[in-house]
Amino acid sequence: MKQSLHLKLGQRLAMTPQLQQAIRLLQLSSLELQQEIQTVLDTNLMIENGPGENDDEAAADYPEGESEAAAPESTTEPAAELDGGEDFDTAWEDPWSQGDDTGGGSAEAWDFNQTPSQDGGELRDHLLWQMRLGHFSESDEAIALAIIDAINEDGYLTESLENLVVEVGPELATEPEEILAVLKRVQGFDPIGIGARDLREALLLQLRALAPSEAHAAAMELVEHHLDLLASRDFATLQRRLKITEEGLCAAIELIQRLNPRPGAQISQKTASYVVPDVIVRRVGKSWRVDLNSETTPRLRINRMYAGLIKRADNSRDNETMRQHLQEARWFLKSLQSRNETLLKVATSIVERQQGFFDHGEEAMQPMVLREIAEAVSMHESTISRVTNQKYMHTPRGIFEFKYFFSSHVATVDGGECSATAIQAMIRKLIAAENPRKPLSDSKLTEMLLAGGINVARRTVAKYREFMSIPPSNERKRLV
Repeated sequence: MKQSLHLKLGQRLAMTPQLQQAIRLLQLSSLELQQEIQTVLDTNLMIENGPGENDDEAAADYPEGESEAAAPESTTEPAAELDGGEDFDTAWEDPWSQGDDTGGGSAEAWDFNQTPSQDGGELRDHLLWQMRLGHFSESDEAIALAIIDAINEDGYLTESLENLVVEVGPELATEPEEILAVLKRVQGFDPIGIGARDLREALLLQLRALAPSEAHAAAMELVEHHLDLLASRDFATLQRRLKITEEGLCAAIELIQRLNPRPGAQISQKTASYVVPDVIVRRVGKSWRVDLNSETTPRLRINRMYAGLIKRADNSRDNETMRQHLQEARWFLKSLQSRNETLLKVATSIVERQQGFFDHGEEAMQPMVLREIAEAVSMHESTISRVTNQKYMHTPRGIFEFKYFFSSHVATVDGGECSATAIQAMIRKLIAAENPRKPLSDSKLTEMLLAGGINVARRTVAKYREFMSIPPSNERKRLV
Protein backbone atom coordinates (compact mmCIF):
# COMPACT_ATOMS: atom_id res chain seq x y z
CA MET A 1 0.00 0.00 0.00
CA LYS A 2 1.45 3.35 -1.06
CA GLN A 3 1.79 5.96 1.65
CA SER A 4 0.97 9.59 0.90
CA LEU A 5 0.27 12.90 2.66
CA HIS A 6 -3.01 14.79 2.32
CA LEU A 7 -4.16 18.17 3.61
CA LYS A 8 -7.67 18.30 4.99
CA LEU A 9 -9.48 21.46 6.10
CA GLY A 10 -12.30 21.15 8.61
CA GLN A 11 -13.99 22.69 11.62
CA ARG A 12 -14.85 21.17 14.94
CA LEU A 13 -15.97 22.43 18.32
CA ALA A 14 -13.39 21.95 21.07
CA MET A 15 -14.86 21.91 24.58
CA THR A 16 -12.05 23.72 26.34
CA PRO A 17 -12.11 24.01 30.14
CA GLN A 18 -13.02 27.69 29.78
CA LEU A 19 -16.01 26.87 27.55
CA GLN A 20 -17.16 24.10 29.90
CA GLN A 21 -16.99 26.49 32.85
CA ALA A 22 -18.93 29.18 30.96
CA ILE A 23 -21.67 26.71 30.02
CA ARG A 24 -21.90 25.41 33.57
CA LEU A 25 -22.21 28.91 35.06
CA LEU A 26 -24.83 29.78 32.47
CA GLN A 27 -27.25 27.08 33.61
CA LEU A 28 -26.89 27.75 37.36
CA SER A 29 -29.70 29.45 39.24
CA SER A 30 -28.95 32.55 41.31
CA LEU A 31 -28.69 30.50 44.52
CA GLU A 32 -26.43 27.90 42.92
CA LEU A 33 -24.30 30.69 41.44
CA GLN A 34 -23.80 32.24 44.87
CA GLN A 35 -22.69 28.87 46.22
CA GLU A 36 -20.30 28.44 43.28
CA ILE A 37 -18.82 31.91 43.85
CA GLN A 38 -18.33 31.16 47.53
CA THR A 39 -16.55 27.91 46.65
CA VAL A 40 -14.21 29.79 44.31
CA LEU A 41 -13.53 32.42 46.97
CA ASP A 42 -12.65 29.66 49.44
CA THR A 43 -10.33 27.76 47.09
CA ASN A 44 -8.72 30.43 44.89
CA LEU A 45 -6.49 32.94 46.67
CA MET A 46 -6.42 35.26 43.65
CA ILE A 47 -10.14 36.17 43.83
CA GLU A 48 -11.63 38.37 46.51
CA ASN A 49 -14.68 40.49 47.18
CA GLY A 50 -13.92 44.10 46.47
CA PRO A 51 -15.27 47.48 45.41
CA GLY A 52 -14.14 46.78 41.84
CA GLU A 53 -11.51 49.43 41.25
CA ASN A 54 -9.15 49.40 38.29
CA ASP A 55 -6.09 47.27 38.78
CA ASP A 56 -3.62 49.25 36.73
CA GLU A 57 -1.32 49.25 39.75
CA ALA A 58 -1.30 45.46 39.84
CA ALA A 59 -0.40 45.29 36.16
CA ALA A 60 2.53 47.63 36.82
CA ASP A 61 3.94 45.13 39.30
CA TYR A 62 4.70 42.66 36.50
CA PRO A 63 8.04 42.80 34.67
CA GLU A 64 7.82 43.98 31.08
CA GLY A 65 7.05 41.14 28.71
CA GLU A 66 5.19 39.03 31.27
CA SER A 67 2.94 36.52 29.56
CA GLU A 68 -0.79 37.28 29.27
CA ALA A 69 -1.68 34.09 31.13
CA ALA A 70 0.16 35.26 34.22
CA ALA A 71 -0.76 38.95 34.27
CA PRO A 72 -4.39 39.99 34.69
CA GLU A 73 -5.80 42.49 32.24
CA SER A 74 -7.48 44.33 35.10
CA THR A 75 -8.66 43.73 38.59
CA THR A 76 -12.27 43.99 37.56
CA GLU A 77 -14.65 42.41 35.13
CA PRO A 78 -17.39 44.95 34.33
CA ALA A 79 -20.27 42.52 34.12
CA ALA A 80 -19.17 40.63 37.21
CA GLU A 81 -18.99 43.79 39.31
CA LEU A 82 -22.41 44.71 40.55
CA ASP A 83 -23.61 47.57 42.65
CA GLY A 84 -22.74 47.23 46.26
CA GLY A 85 -20.31 48.52 48.81
CA GLU A 86 -19.85 48.61 52.51
CA ASP A 87 -22.45 46.69 54.42
CA PHE A 88 -23.81 49.46 56.62
CA ASP A 89 -26.13 47.00 58.37
CA THR A 90 -23.13 45.33 59.97
CA ALA A 91 -21.19 48.56 60.48
CA TRP A 92 -23.58 49.76 63.16
CA GLU A 93 -23.69 48.08 66.51
CA ASP A 94 -26.83 46.10 67.09
CA PRO A 95 -28.69 47.80 69.96
CA TRP A 96 -30.42 44.50 70.78
CA SER A 97 -27.11 42.79 71.52
CA GLN A 98 -26.12 45.20 74.32
CA GLY A 99 -27.69 43.08 76.98
CA ASP A 100 -30.10 40.31 77.79
CA ASP A 101 -33.72 40.54 76.76
CA THR A 102 -36.59 40.49 79.20
CA GLY A 103 -36.59 36.72 79.16
CA GLY A 104 -32.99 36.49 80.32
CA GLY A 105 -31.54 35.31 76.99
CA SER A 106 -29.68 37.22 74.30
CA ALA A 107 -31.57 38.74 71.41
CA GLU A 108 -29.48 36.73 68.94
CA ALA A 109 -30.74 33.48 70.43
CA TRP A 110 -34.37 34.52 70.12
CA ASP A 111 -36.16 33.66 66.90
CA PHE A 112 -38.64 36.45 66.24
CA ASN A 113 -40.39 34.27 63.63
CA GLN A 114 -41.09 31.61 66.24
CA THR A 115 -44.67 31.29 67.47
CA PRO A 116 -45.45 30.27 71.06
CA SER A 117 -46.65 26.85 69.91
CA GLN A 118 -43.28 26.17 68.27
CA ASP A 119 -41.22 26.36 71.45
CA GLY A 120 -41.13 22.57 71.55
CA GLY A 121 -39.52 22.31 68.13
CA GLU A 122 -40.89 19.79 65.69
CA LEU A 123 -44.37 18.35 66.10
CA ARG A 124 -43.15 15.22 67.90
CA ASP A 125 -41.11 17.25 70.41
CA HIS A 126 -44.05 19.59 70.93
CA LEU A 127 -46.34 16.66 71.76
CA LEU A 128 -43.75 14.98 73.99
CA TRP A 129 -43.36 18.21 75.94
CA GLN A 130 -47.13 18.25 76.62
CA MET A 131 -47.12 14.56 77.48
CA ARG A 132 -44.49 15.09 80.20
CA LEU A 133 -46.69 17.79 81.71
CA GLY A 134 -49.77 15.54 81.67
CA HIS A 135 -48.96 13.32 84.68
CA PHE A 136 -49.32 10.06 82.77
CA SER A 137 -48.76 6.78 84.54
CA GLU A 138 -45.84 4.66 83.41
CA SER A 139 -48.01 2.39 81.26
CA ASP A 140 -50.06 5.28 79.83
CA GLU A 141 -46.85 7.17 79.03
CA ALA A 142 -45.58 4.20 77.01
CA ILE A 143 -48.90 4.09 75.11
CA ALA A 144 -48.85 7.86 74.55
CA LEU A 145 -45.29 7.63 73.24
CA ALA A 146 -46.35 4.96 70.72
CA ILE A 147 -49.30 7.13 69.65
CA ILE A 148 -47.11 10.21 69.20
CA ASP A 149 -44.62 8.22 67.14
CA ALA A 150 -47.49 7.17 64.86
CA ILE A 151 -48.65 10.77 64.17
CA ASN A 152 -47.50 12.18 60.82
CA GLU A 153 -46.57 15.75 59.92
CA ASP A 154 -50.19 16.65 59.17
CA GLY A 155 -51.23 15.57 62.66
CA TYR A 156 -53.06 12.35 61.73
CA LEU A 157 -52.69 8.99 63.44
CA THR A 158 -51.32 6.57 60.85
CA GLU A 159 -51.69 3.32 62.81
CA SER A 160 -54.81 1.42 63.85
CA LEU A 161 -55.54 0.70 67.50
CA GLU A 162 -54.78 -2.99 66.93
CA ASN A 163 -51.35 -2.17 65.48
CA LEU A 164 -50.63 0.12 68.42
CA VAL A 165 -51.38 -2.77 70.80
CA VAL A 166 -48.64 -4.75 69.07
CA GLU A 167 -46.36 -1.70 69.04
CA VAL A 168 -46.65 -1.16 72.81
CA GLY A 169 -45.67 -4.77 73.48
CA PRO A 170 -47.13 -7.72 75.35
CA GLU A 171 -45.49 -6.72 78.63
CA LEU A 172 -48.17 -4.05 79.19
CA ALA A 173 -51.01 -6.41 78.16
CA THR A 174 -52.97 -3.53 76.70
CA GLU A 175 -56.29 -3.67 74.91
CA PRO A 176 -57.63 -1.43 72.13
CA GLU A 177 -59.90 0.23 74.71
CA GLU A 178 -56.86 1.31 76.77
CA ILE A 179 -55.16 2.65 73.64
CA LEU A 180 -58.33 4.58 72.81
CA ALA A 181 -58.49 6.11 76.29
CA VAL A 182 -54.93 7.41 76.02
CA LEU A 183 -55.58 8.58 72.45
CA LYS A 184 -58.45 10.74 73.73
CA ARG A 185 -56.02 12.43 76.10
CA VAL A 186 -53.49 12.98 73.34
CA GLN A 187 -56.23 14.47 71.17
CA GLY A 188 -56.62 17.14 73.84
CA PHE A 189 -53.10 18.37 73.16
CA ASP A 190 -52.23 21.46 71.19
CA PRO A 191 -52.83 21.98 68.28
CA ILE A 192 -56.51 21.13 68.37
CA GLY A 193 -57.34 18.23 66.08
CA ILE A 194 -54.06 16.40 66.63
CA GLY A 195 -54.17 12.59 66.67
CA ALA A 196 -57.29 12.33 64.50
CA ARG A 197 -57.68 9.17 62.46
CA ASP A 198 -59.33 10.85 59.46
CA LEU A 199 -60.52 14.23 58.24
CA ARG A 200 -63.95 13.85 59.80
CA GLU A 201 -62.50 13.29 63.27
CA ALA A 202 -60.02 16.18 62.86
CA LEU A 203 -62.83 18.59 62.02
CA LEU A 204 -65.05 17.28 64.82
CA LEU A 205 -62.27 17.76 67.39
CA GLN A 206 -61.90 21.38 66.32
CA LEU A 207 -65.65 22.00 66.27
CA ARG A 208 -66.06 20.63 69.81
CA ALA A 209 -63.59 23.24 71.01
CA LEU A 210 -65.77 26.09 69.69
CA ALA A 211 -68.60 27.84 71.46
CA PRO A 212 -72.05 26.33 70.73
CA SER A 213 -74.36 28.15 68.36
CA GLU A 214 -76.99 27.39 65.73
CA ALA A 215 -74.37 27.27 62.97
CA HIS A 216 -72.13 25.18 65.23
CA ALA A 217 -74.81 22.50 65.74
CA ALA A 218 -75.48 22.31 61.99
CA ALA A 219 -71.75 22.10 61.25
CA MET A 220 -71.31 19.27 63.77
CA GLU A 221 -74.12 17.23 62.20
CA LEU A 222 -72.90 18.00 58.68
CA VAL A 223 -69.33 16.86 59.39
CA GLU A 224 -70.37 13.79 61.37
CA HIS A 225 -73.00 12.43 58.98
CA HIS A 226 -72.94 14.27 55.62
CA LEU A 227 -69.34 15.15 54.81
CA ASP A 228 -69.56 13.22 51.53
CA LEU A 229 -72.49 15.38 50.39
CA LEU A 230 -70.49 18.52 51.18
CA ALA A 231 -67.59 17.20 49.12
CA SER A 232 -69.90 16.61 46.15
CA ARG A 233 -71.52 20.08 46.59
CA ASP A 234 -75.00 18.60 46.83
CA PHE A 235 -76.43 21.58 48.70
CA ALA A 236 -80.07 20.77 47.99
CA THR A 237 -79.79 17.36 49.64
CA LEU A 238 -77.86 18.87 52.55
CA GLN A 239 -80.63 21.40 53.20
CA ARG A 240 -83.21 18.60 53.15
CA ARG A 241 -81.19 16.29 55.42
CA LEU A 242 -80.24 19.00 57.92
CA LYS A 243 -83.67 20.65 57.72
CA ILE A 244 -82.19 24.16 57.63
CA THR A 245 -82.51 27.18 55.39
CA GLU A 246 -80.00 28.16 52.75
CA GLU A 247 -78.67 30.91 55.03
CA GLY A 248 -78.16 28.40 57.84
CA LEU A 249 -76.32 26.02 55.51
CA CYS A 250 -74.09 28.88 54.34
CA ALA A 251 -73.24 29.75 57.97
CA ALA A 252 -72.40 26.11 58.78
CA ILE A 253 -70.21 25.72 55.69
CA GLU A 254 -68.44 29.00 56.45
CA LEU A 255 -67.67 27.74 59.96
CA ILE A 256 -66.24 24.48 58.58
CA GLN A 257 -64.09 26.38 56.09
CA ARG A 258 -62.39 28.18 58.96
CA LEU A 259 -61.12 24.87 60.38
CA ASN A 260 -57.69 23.44 59.65
CA PRO A 261 -57.72 20.12 57.72
CA ARG A 262 -54.01 19.66 58.54
CA PRO A 263 -53.69 20.56 62.24
CA GLY A 264 -50.13 19.25 62.56
CA ALA A 265 -48.88 21.62 59.86
CA GLN A 266 -49.13 24.49 62.37
CA ILE A 267 -46.08 23.11 64.17
CA SER A 268 -43.40 23.17 61.54
CA GLN A 269 -39.79 24.26 61.39
CA LYS A 270 -39.81 24.55 57.61
CA THR A 271 -38.78 27.98 56.43
CA ALA A 272 -40.17 29.55 53.29
CA SER A 273 -37.81 29.67 50.33
CA TYR A 274 -37.92 32.89 48.37
CA VAL A 275 -37.18 33.37 44.69
CA VAL A 276 -34.38 35.85 44.02
CA PRO A 277 -34.87 37.50 40.60
CA ASP A 278 -31.91 37.59 38.23
CA VAL A 279 -33.06 40.68 36.34
CA ILE A 280 -35.33 43.60 37.16
CA VAL A 281 -37.70 45.15 34.62
CA ARG A 282 -38.93 48.69 35.19
CA ARG A 283 -40.70 51.29 33.11
CA VAL A 284 -38.64 54.26 32.00
CA GLY A 285 -40.82 56.77 30.20
CA LYS A 286 -42.79 54.88 27.58
CA SER A 287 -40.37 51.96 27.30
CA TRP A 288 -39.22 49.10 29.51
CA ARG A 289 -35.68 48.80 30.85
CA VAL A 290 -33.95 45.58 31.91
CA ASP A 291 -31.15 45.56 34.52
CA LEU A 292 -29.27 42.80 36.26
CA ASN A 293 -30.12 42.32 39.93
CA SER A 294 -27.09 43.60 41.81
CA GLU A 295 -27.86 41.38 44.80
CA THR A 296 -27.44 38.07 43.00
CA THR A 297 -23.70 38.38 42.36
CA PRO A 298 -21.09 39.95 44.66
CA ARG A 299 -18.47 42.32 43.32
CA LEU A 300 -15.33 40.34 42.55
CA ARG A 301 -11.79 41.30 41.69
CA ILE A 302 -8.33 39.81 41.50
CA ASN A 303 -6.23 40.25 44.63
CA ARG A 304 -3.54 42.76 43.67
CA MET A 305 -1.16 41.81 46.45
CA TYR A 306 -1.00 38.12 45.51
CA ALA A 307 -0.96 38.92 41.79
CA GLY A 308 2.04 41.18 42.34
CA LEU A 309 4.00 38.35 43.98
CA ILE A 310 4.23 36.38 40.77
CA LYS A 311 7.77 36.68 39.37
CA ARG A 312 8.84 36.03 35.85
CA ALA A 313 11.34 33.17 35.34
CA ASP A 314 10.62 31.78 38.79
CA ASN A 315 9.65 28.11 38.50
CA SER A 316 9.16 27.36 42.18
CA ARG A 317 6.14 25.34 43.23
CA ASP A 318 4.54 28.26 45.07
CA ASN A 319 4.96 30.56 42.10
CA GLU A 320 3.48 28.00 39.71
CA THR A 321 0.52 27.52 42.06
CA MET A 322 -0.13 31.27 42.11
CA ARG A 323 0.14 31.41 38.32
CA GLN A 324 -2.42 28.63 38.02
CA HIS A 325 -4.77 30.32 40.48
CA LEU A 326 -4.41 33.60 38.61
CA GLN A 327 -5.28 31.98 35.29
CA GLU A 328 -8.29 30.20 36.81
CA ALA A 329 -9.41 33.46 38.41
CA ARG A 330 -9.29 35.29 35.09
CA TRP A 331 -11.23 32.47 33.40
CA PHE A 332 -13.85 32.53 36.14
CA LEU A 333 -14.35 36.29 35.94
CA LYS A 334 -14.64 36.13 32.15
CA SER A 335 -17.16 33.28 32.39
CA LEU A 336 -19.13 35.28 34.94
CA GLN A 337 -19.06 38.30 32.67
CA SER A 338 -20.21 36.18 29.73
CA ARG A 339 -23.08 34.76 31.82
CA ASN A 340 -24.29 38.19 32.89
CA GLU A 341 -24.08 39.59 29.35
CA THR A 342 -25.98 36.61 27.91
CA LEU A 343 -28.61 36.80 30.66
CA LEU A 344 -29.18 40.50 30.05
CA LYS A 345 -29.29 40.06 26.29
CA VAL A 346 -31.89 37.28 26.44
CA ALA A 347 -34.03 39.08 29.04
CA THR A 348 -34.01 42.26 26.95
CA SER A 349 -35.08 40.33 23.86
CA ILE A 350 -37.94 38.68 25.78
CA VAL A 351 -39.20 42.03 27.07
CA GLU A 352 -39.07 43.54 23.57
CA ARG A 353 -41.27 40.74 22.20
CA GLN A 354 -43.72 40.75 25.10
CA GLN A 355 -44.44 44.47 25.31
CA GLY A 356 -48.16 43.68 25.29
CA PHE A 357 -47.86 41.63 28.48
CA PHE A 358 -46.03 44.37 30.36
CA ASP A 359 -48.47 47.03 29.14
CA HIS A 360 -51.80 45.18 29.36
CA GLY A 361 -51.34 41.85 31.18
CA GLU A 362 -51.51 38.13 30.45
CA GLU A 363 -54.30 38.37 27.88
CA ALA A 364 -51.93 40.32 25.61
CA MET A 365 -49.17 37.68 25.77
CA GLN A 366 -47.77 36.82 22.35
CA PRO A 367 -46.87 33.26 21.27
CA MET A 368 -43.10 32.78 21.40
CA VAL A 369 -40.67 29.85 21.13
CA LEU A 370 -36.99 29.45 21.93
CA ARG A 371 -36.02 29.62 18.27
CA GLU A 372 -37.23 33.21 17.95
CA ILE A 373 -35.04 34.43 20.83
CA ALA A 374 -32.10 32.33 19.60
CA GLU A 375 -32.28 33.99 16.19
CA ALA A 376 -32.65 37.44 17.71
CA VAL A 377 -29.52 37.15 19.88
CA SER A 378 -27.57 34.94 17.43
CA MET A 379 -27.26 31.99 19.81
CA HIS A 380 -28.17 28.32 19.73
CA GLU A 381 -31.51 27.16 21.11
CA SER A 382 -29.73 24.99 23.69
CA THR A 383 -28.02 28.11 25.06
CA ILE A 384 -31.36 29.92 25.33
CA SER A 385 -32.80 26.89 27.10
CA ARG A 386 -29.99 27.03 29.68
CA VAL A 387 -30.43 30.76 30.18
CA THR A 388 -34.20 30.56 30.70
CA ASN A 389 -34.11 27.61 33.12
CA GLN A 390 -34.45 28.63 36.79
CA LYS A 391 -33.87 32.30 35.92
CA TYR A 392 -36.43 34.80 37.19
CA MET A 393 -37.54 38.27 36.16
CA HIS A 394 -38.92 40.86 38.57
CA THR A 395 -41.60 42.96 36.88
CA PRO A 396 -44.31 45.37 38.07
CA ARG A 397 -46.76 42.48 37.52
CA GLY A 398 -44.82 40.04 39.70
CA ILE A 399 -41.87 37.67 39.51
CA PHE A 400 -41.88 35.25 36.58
CA GLU A 401 -39.52 32.58 35.35
CA PHE A 402 -38.08 33.29 31.92
CA LYS A 403 -39.80 30.16 30.59
CA TYR A 404 -43.17 31.66 31.53
CA PHE A 405 -42.97 33.98 28.52
CA PHE A 406 -42.63 31.08 26.07
CA SER A 407 -45.80 29.36 24.90
CA SER A 408 -47.29 27.64 21.89
CA HIS A 409 -49.85 29.34 19.67
CA VAL A 410 -53.49 28.61 18.88
CA ALA A 411 -55.13 29.73 15.65
CA THR A 412 -57.81 32.38 15.84
CA VAL A 413 -60.96 32.63 13.75
CA ASP A 414 -59.55 35.43 11.59
CA GLY A 415 -56.38 33.45 10.80
CA GLY A 416 -54.14 35.01 13.44
CA GLU A 417 -52.34 33.42 16.39
CA CYS A 418 -52.99 33.59 20.12
CA SER A 419 -50.66 32.54 22.92
CA ALA A 420 -51.63 29.59 25.11
CA THR A 421 -50.80 31.74 28.14
CA ALA A 422 -53.25 34.39 26.95
CA ILE A 423 -55.97 31.74 26.52
CA GLN A 424 -55.35 30.49 30.05
CA ALA A 425 -55.72 34.06 31.31
CA MET A 426 -59.04 34.36 29.44
CA ILE A 427 -60.28 31.09 30.96
CA ARG A 428 -59.27 32.26 34.42
CA LYS A 429 -61.07 35.56 33.88
CA LEU A 430 -64.26 33.85 32.65
CA ILE A 431 -64.29 31.48 35.63
CA ALA A 432 -63.69 34.35 38.06
CA ALA A 433 -66.76 36.14 36.69
CA GLU A 434 -69.05 33.08 36.59
CA ASN A 435 -72.17 32.59 38.67
CA PRO A 436 -71.03 30.42 41.62
CA ARG A 437 -74.42 28.74 41.69
CA LYS A 438 -74.09 27.69 38.04
CA PRO A 439 -70.38 27.35 37.17
CA LEU A 440 -69.31 27.30 33.54
CA SER A 441 -68.62 23.87 32.07
CA ASP A 442 -65.68 23.22 29.75
CA SER A 443 -68.08 23.14 26.80
CA LYS A 444 -69.53 26.51 27.74
CA LEU A 445 -66.04 27.96 28.12
CA THR A 446 -65.19 26.66 24.65
CA GLU A 447 -68.25 28.38 23.19
CA MET A 448 -67.42 31.67 24.90
CA LEU A 449 -63.83 31.56 23.65
CA LEU A 450 -65.05 30.83 20.13
CA ALA A 451 -67.38 33.82 20.35
CA GLY A 452 -64.29 35.87 21.22
CA GLY A 453 -62.46 34.64 18.14
CA ILE A 454 -60.40 31.86 19.78
CA ASN A 455 -60.87 28.51 18.06
CA VAL A 456 -59.91 25.94 20.68
CA ALA A 457 -61.18 22.41 21.39
CA ARG A 458 -63.01 21.48 24.60
CA ARG A 459 -60.29 19.00 25.63
CA THR A 460 -57.73 21.79 25.26
CA VAL A 461 -59.80 24.00 27.56
CA ALA A 462 -59.96 21.13 30.08
CA LYS A 463 -56.18 20.67 29.84
CA TYR A 464 -55.53 24.38 30.45
CA ARG A 465 -57.99 24.41 33.37
CA GLU A 466 -56.30 21.44 35.01
CA PHE A 467 -52.88 23.02 34.41
CA MET A 468 -54.04 26.08 36.37
CA SER A 469 -55.33 23.79 39.19
CA ILE A 470 -58.91 24.93 38.67
CA PRO A 471 -61.44 22.23 39.63
CA PRO A 472 -64.25 21.20 37.24
CA SER A 473 -67.62 22.95 37.30
CA ASN A 474 -69.30 20.49 39.67
CA GLU A 475 -66.61 21.14 42.30
CA ARG A 476 -66.76 24.94 41.89
CA LYS A 477 -70.42 25.16 42.78
CA ARG A 478 -71.08 27.39 45.82
CA LEU A 479 -74.07 28.84 47.60
CA VAL A 480 -72.53 32.27 48.03
